Amino acid sequence: MTGESGERREIPVETAADEGTAQRRCDYCRLPVSGDPFLLDHDGETYAYCSACCRDAVQENDRVFTQYHGFRRTPTGVGPIDESLPQGIPRNSLVMLTDLAGTRTEAIRAELVWRTLQRGEPAVVVSFLEPPVSVVQEFVTLDWNVLPYLESGQLRFVDAFTYRMEDRDRMYDRLNDWNTHLARFCEGATTRVRDPSDTSELQNRIDDSLERLDMQDQGVLVVDSLNEFGSLVQPVQAYDFVKDLRASVAKSRFVPVYASATVVNDGEGFPHDLDYMVDGIVELRLNDELVDGSLMKQVRVRKMSGVLNLPKWVLYEYTAGEGIVTIELHEGPPDDEIESGPEAAESVGPAEAAGDPAEDGTSDGGAGSET
Repeated sequence: MTGESGERREIPVETAADEGTAQRRCDYCRLPVSGDPFLLDHDGETYAYCSACCRDAVQENDRVFTQYHGFRRTPTGVGPIDESLPQGIPRNSLVMLTDLAGTRTEAIRAELVWRTLQRGEPAVVVSFLEPPVSVVQEFVTLDWNVLPYLESGQLRFVDAFTYRMEDRDRMYDRLNDWNTHLARFCEGATTRVRDPSDTSELQNRIDDSLERLDMQDQGVLVVDSLNEFGSLVQPVQAYDFVKDLRASVAKSRFVPVYASATVVNDGEGFPHDLDYMVDGIVELRLNDELVDGSLMKQVRVRKMSGVLNLPKWVLYEYTAGEGIVTIELHEGPPDDEIESGPEAAESVGPAEAAGDPAEDGTSDGGAGSET
């Protein structure tokens, strides 16, 4: 061990056990001390470090890490996903959301952004499928007001869609008053990509947006469709872009990346074989076997590197104001769950028990009213 002089010195094993040094954590990086600790005496206190580098670092800096890698993991805020990932997701993860048409992946992307904003962290959305004003409409549909976050700059868009519009002003001229109002908020919070097939330009625009928000160890980056991006470039370029995004954003900045991709039935073409490359995979599917005549939405975390994962299919639906909610199936017809007697009448309410037509959505002037 080392004292303040830097010389190596030994202490008896029983003393180490008595002081709990065998299980203690480094007083700088908070990682477990795996061998003999490096000691430093300061103001009558003795501090233990896992390495000479950590001991030297504490003398060069005015603060230490106060959590054991707490900042390296974060919850998503999306209920069913967090239930499968009780330790959260590592911040240096690129997570692919694989979906089918009808699973409402756009709502899950919106909730990932919304929960991040609520935690006080920034978010950047890369949009290939629709203009930023349409993305904002998705939040509005879910009863989430992102306008203050757009105004403050906490939420930004990288617009890889409107390059398709030869006359962008004409598109905005066609907006109604409400959408024009939303577009005003988007204007100052949007970085446009002139040519999304130019992967260098696209990467630069993304990096500029992250820099504006000082996104290091905070926030999320959400990409709405890898399929759409893949249709713009050659497969080799598409795979290289995803690898670069993982390296430059997730691994370098410790900013989680969520990118959605629709499953292709033939299993060929980009991005069908990204499983080995990404850190996490969240699957969304439609199940027609649970309820006759119905397609039920299900979500599962199939893969997540570095943390405990409890993969299981969970039924879900979306509710305005709440986001994704889980559904529990109950066997038997609904009538079996309704008790008879006065208590049942009270539980459904006097209007429903009496069959009040007003509670069924009709009025005195409706087709079923007396004249």
